[in-house]
Amino acid sequence: MRITNNMLVSNMTYNLNNTLQRLEKLQYESTVGKKFRVPSDDPIGASKSLKFNTDISKVEQYVRNTKDAAAWMKETESALKEINQILHRANELTVQAANGTNTEDLDKIRDEIKELKSHLIQTGNSTYAGRSVFTGFKTDQKLLNDDGTYNVDLKKYTDADGKQKDEIFVYNVGVAETVDVNTLGNKVFGKAEYDGANLKTDNPGYSAEISKGDKPYLIAVFDELENALSAPSNPDKIQEALGNIKGSMNQVLSVTAEIGAKANRLEMTGNKLENQLVNLKDLLSFNEDVSLPDAMMRLAIEENAYRASLGVSTRIIQPSLMDFLR
Repeated sequence: MRITNNMLVSNMTYNLNNTLQRLEKLQYESTVGKKFRVPSDDPIGASKSLKFNTDISKVEQYVRNTKDAAAWMKETESALKEINQILHRANELTVQAANGTNTEDLDKIRDEIKELKSHLIQTGNSTYAGRSVFTGFKTDQKLLNDDGTYNVDLKKYTDADGKQKDEIFVYNVGVAETVDVNTLGNKVFGKAEYDGANLKTDNPGYSAEISKGDKPYLIAVFDELENALSAPSNPDKIQEALGNIKGSMNQVLSVTAEIGAKANRLEMTGNKLENQLVNLKDLLSFNEDVSLPDAMMRLAIEENAYRASLGVSTRIIQPSLMDFLR
């Protein structure tokens, strides 16, 4: 087989280009730190990276939802504690009134009860990031009017499975995992009843439906207490109000405990999501990130190979007859 000078040059150019391509790829990996820049470099690796990035985006959104839900619950818990403090003070004042005081003292107690009721209405309209915490998913509306009546209609609805459910604001905190973050106002302001030693509300879970314009039970208790303290005072009504306030205090404590249990569960979910996010990022890094020391070593080897190829090429292309005919 006759080896022409053109064949030598063509083969030399082809091999040099291959070496140069490998060198350029290693330079990219060393500079950017990634194993591939287009899917054709590593179709399987690129597919895995796409899947990992999609999963990371989902988990990051779940983490944001978890943090937002936790902040919402914290605001709700703060409002419930404030309501409980109002009821404690109302209980103290009612005990004083029930033990017998003069008319002047009863007037002072009535005035403070009136202020406590106003504070109770304000607390019932508590918001988180501009959203009402006690109005279900109607977060753009406040729960109570200035006169203490309900400002919203909260009705049960029928879901796709035919089940009756309350209008609760729900966060997605995982695949097929949700958490109810708010408490319907009637569970706090509705009537508390006792079944033996156990506290119950009008309905199990979240309490009865709310109609706009209705007066909440708890506000009505304060109204009746105000009337009972007006001259002439009504001791029987004061005693009745005292029992109602204590019942509402127990109810608020029960709701607060429920919120605390949800917050604990949400904290565990958040920790699980944070760990899952770390694992996914580790898998993504393993799939597409290069080891810098390894990349630098391979780059140095390829540079030496390219220099050697250039040196060998100069020896392969020997002087031809044309060099002597010039």
